[in-house]
Amino acid sequence: MYITEIGKKAKDAARVLAFTDTRTKNEALLKMSRAILDSEKKILEANEKDVAAAKEKGLSDSLINRLKLNQRSVAGISKSLKDVAALPDPVGEGKVFTRPNGLRIQKITVPLGVVAVIYEARPNVTADAAALCLKSGNACILRGGSEALRSNIIISEVLKKAAADLPDGAISLLAQTDRKYVLELTRATEFVDVIIPRGGASLIKSVKENATVPVIETGTGVCHAFVDSEADIEKALEIVFNSKTNNPGVCNALETLLVHEAIAESFLPKMAERFLAAGVKIIGCEKTREIVNWAAPATGDDWKTEYLDLIISVKIVENLDEALEHIYLY
Repeated sequence: MYITEIGKKAKDAARVLAFTDTRTKNEALLKMSRAILDSEKKILEANEKDVAAAKEKGLSDSLINRLKLNQRSVAGISKSLKDVAALPDPVGEGKVFTRPNGLRIQKITVPLGVVAVIYEARPNVTADAAALCLKSGNACILRGGSEALRSNIIISEVLKKAAADLPDGAISLLAQTDRKYVLELTRATEFVDVIIPRGGASLIKSVKENATVPVIETGTGVCHAFVDSEADIEKALEIVFNSKTNNPGVCNALETLLVHEAIAESFLPKMAERFLAAGVKIIGCEKTREIVNWAAPATGDDWKTEYLDLIISVKIVENLDEALEHIYLY
């Protein structure tokens, strides 16, 4: 009954949102943006409780890093809502074709309907997903990770209150932590038109295997950097170090470093020294371990692992072609 109640409201809201004009949607997004800033204190207080509970459970530092909010990230959530408001309205766009017999045919983009988004421990996704769905004329049902429940509840409540001019059910949060509700959601074909799992490989696999609702699958994101033989060593050191250490818990953080064999002996010791000082664990191929003797040996699974942590896989390659083959494979 819980999923049915949420689903019915979302379905009814989607019918209205599909025909909501651009100005109304943008005004709602801008109100939501301001409301997030006005509710900063409440959001951070809820987030502090989530972070404290995560630490008490012994969750990894990388997960806690993804979970934690501060004044800067709340401002970022607010800005993202403004950014979506500034985007062109995707609804109703299309090309017109006129056939030789005078028949006029037009392709028109239309909303999907009810979009369910299942994600992990990133509270900012609650606002991002709601904003994108709203702008594109869709109702959304959101289910974030249980670690971020308090944060997600506050953020969704702030968004819904700010968007009070929109139909009830435009933004819904699945606040039950029992996974049976997620399973029900993935099979609620009467109410949900598409599901988007946003997170790691295990989450995506679980949704794909259990859903009867259509699924838009996303990738997990093993990001690579290749340092070529003619690279500026100092610049490469800065780029690689920043890509790995600036925020290791995000999906665009560097996970695999490929180094041309011609510069490996000059580049890797300097890189390894910086990584060691920053607490980054290196997992390397045999050639890498000959240069960096404290690196752990890499296995086949390491090349396809999204660590989201201060860990990096390093491989020495013969040339650009070998680097590209490695990237294509993993």
